[in-house]
Order: sequence, then structure tokens, then C-alpha cells
Amino acid sequence: MKLLLFIHSLHYGGAERVAVNLSSEWVTQGWDVTVVTLTSTESDFYALSDGVKRISLDLAGNNRGLAGAICANARRIVALRRVLDRTQPDVVLGIETRPSIVAILAGLGLPCKVIATEHIHPPMLSEGRFWESLRRWTYPKADKVVALTAKSKLWLQKYCNCSAVTVIPNSISLPIPVMEPILPPEQVVGPERRVLLAAGRMAGQKGFDILIDAFARIESEFPVWDLVIVGDGADRPALEAQVAAAGLKGRVLMPGQVGNMPDWYRRADLYVLSSRFEGFSMTIVEAMASGCAVVSFDCDAGPGDIITDGHDGLLVRDVGNPQELARALSALMADDETRALMASRARDVVERFSVARVFAMWREVFTQTGVRLPRSVDRSSVRVTE
Repeated sequence: MKLLLFIHSLHYGGAERVAVNLSSEWVTQGWDVTVVTLTSTESDFYALSDGVKRISLDLAGNNRGLAGAICANARRIVALRRVLDRTQPDVVLGIETRPSIVAILAGLGLPCKVIATEHIHPPMLSEGRFWESLRRWTYPKADKVVALTAKSKLWLQKYCNCSAVTVIPNSISLPIPVMEPILPPEQVVGPERRVLLAAGRMAGQKGFDILIDAFARIESEFPVWDLVIVGDGADRPALEAQVAAAGLKGRVLMPGQVGNMPDWYRRADLYVLSSRFEGFSMTIVEAMASGCAVVSFDCDAGPGDIITDGHDGLLVRDVGNPQELARALSALMADDETRALMASRARDVVERFSVARVFAMWREVFTQTGVRLPRSVDRSSVRVTE
């Protein structure tokens, strides 16, 4: 079985980590796995497992104007098609919208099966008229389209005229991988402090500005709690200015990117996701698997598929409202007993999103496209439907 995953980069991000996890699992099954990126290896944050082949097209970069975008993407399609001709994969997996579109176009007329994947609920993040039009035209030509949630599946069926859409959530792989940079939590917060943890790219999608606003509303009630946001991104200067303006230096800590997330999940007393929109948040799953209760906006889409409100965490229905987020955070920060009970229940995600369960769904998708799996692979009874 030969698999090729095509993704923009291996930068810091959820889709990139999913690509690494998928490639790692499939290579352990003895499959021939190649990861192709538009970017060069110099910008990698994640490292691929031994045995996973890596090809860089080195064709990333912004292009001015419609004509420039068309020419640049034509070069990417041609370059990827050459790779497909050379490597002869059985299945090509596009990771996220634009790589999926390029993969579909590059694979036209070739014997390989092409699967497109969405990692954000599509209507929540506009790709622009050019890419939106291409998605509507190309996705019906894919052998399969994989979405993370049922809500995203319905959108793709309605607006992209896709009939072959399957829902496959992300899996939780334990132990959670550790990589550079390593930053021990004790270098950031003292042992006597309680930690409200958030993690992700510092971009508008993640809503860290809303989170800081929410924390500012309750921080005086919880003097032993600190908000720690791990990650980095373009919004860091604005977030730092917001913290300074609110007088929260020393209470809101932003130590940067870390590769030892398991240490941070263990150190956290409560995890929070303040995103305006999501796909399927791996940080929620990892935090819960590590024994953290979670407070999250019930944004489109994903958190509601992971958290059972009032059982293993809290969902805030009014997405983007800092007062409602502050109220939910306050409820659990003030109640050690309830928080501990929810944290104990949260560990059930390990079974719900186990590697065995999720990869059985992937194997079923491959068989539905007509790919013959190696005899050594034990096909699970878990079934997925279109």
C-alpha cells in the first residue's frame, strides 16, 4: 500500500500535526508513506517518523493578483503530478482545502485515488472566490471527501455537490509526542499557582483576545490563578498590548511555542478553548485525555462533538462573548470538586477517539474507493457510511 500525503507545510498547527500522526501510524503498519509539502524543510516544526519519506516542492509563497495565483498554482499542479508519476501511490491524501484542490487536479487521469480532507468547518473560513469556486468544481471529482464533523459533511454535500463524504474525527495517540522546543512549566509558573491553560497559533481564529478579556473580568476573584497561553503567531504583539493595557502582566503568561505539551497538560488545572471557529480541536482531546476538564466555546465545529456539556466540561453557547466565557470559567475555577469530577470523566476520550477506532474508519474509506489493502492489515468491523 503506497500513500502520499500532500500538505502546505509542517509548520506549527493542528492539520500539520494530524498529517504527522497519520503518516506515523501508516508507516508502522508497513505501508509505503510519503509526505509532500509546498514549503522547504527549513520551516518545519514537526518531525516525521522514521520511515516516512519527505519531498519538498519548494513552491510556497504568496502571489500577486489573479494571474499570478493561476500561474503559481499551475506550477504546483505540474510539480505534484510529476511526483505522482514518479512515486505511483495508490492513494493521494490532500490535507486541507487548497492542497486537496491541487491534489485532485494533479491526479486527473492517473490511476491513483485522491481523497480531499477538510480540517476547518468550511463556511467559517473563506478561501476567497478563486479557491471557493475551485472547491465546488473539483471536490465532486475526488474519490472521497473526508470531513471532521457531521455538520461539515452536510455543508460539503449541499454547497459542493459532494456525494462521497465521510466523517472521520482525529485520533488521540498516546503518549502524546514530545519535540523541541522543551520548556518545563516550572520555569514559567510557580508550584503554588493554579494554571488556566490555552494553546494554539496566535491568530484571530483562536480568540485569545476574547480569552484575555474574559480572564480580566474574573482575575481579581481568583488571585492564585494565572492564564498561560502557549503558542506563537502574528497576533502576539496585539495580545501583549492587550495584556499590558489590562494590567495583567504577571497574570497572563505567553511563553511561546512548546513541544512538550504533555507536561503542560499535566500542570494545567483547567483547559480553555476560546476559538471563534474550529475543525476538530486536537488540543481539547489531548487535554481531556491528560485528565483536564475543559471549558470551550461551542463554535463551528468540533467542540460539541468532543465535550459533553456538564459531564466532562462546559460548552459556552454564545460564541465570542467574553462575559459568558468568564462565567463558565469562574464556575469551574471556584469548584475544585466538580472540576476534578469532570476531569476524571474527560479521560473517556481516549477510547472514543482511539487510534484503533479512527484508523479502522480510514481503512474502510480506502476500501470504499476501491483500493485493495494488504492482507496483513486486520480490517476492523467499524464501518463508516456516506
